Amino acid sequence: MHPSLISHPGPWMLRTFLEPYNISVTEMAKHIGVSRQNMSALLNGRSAMSARMALSFEKAFGVKADTLLRMQVAYDLAQLKLKGEEPDVKRLECVG
Repeated sequence: MHPSLISHPGPWMLRTFLEPYNISVTEMAKHIGVSRQNMSALLNGRSAMSARMALSFEKAFGVKADTLLRMQVAYDLAQLKLKGEEPDVKRLECVG
């Protein structure tokens, strides 16, 4: 998949969970015990999904935490590639 087609998990969660359940960012933040600012930053794609946040969403909505974390890692890798920030490292060869 092209890196530009991989989306941040936050906006996906906003569309998939908060909007259909008619839950505000403030209500969701309070429900899982984080600040409104942290929740807003995540849902708007300005901050990364943490393992703790993924577990909280798993408990609240049933979506697997590892699925959310895989989405975050895919997004992070895609962003590095899009920005041309891949490390300049050569493959090691086994000298046997």
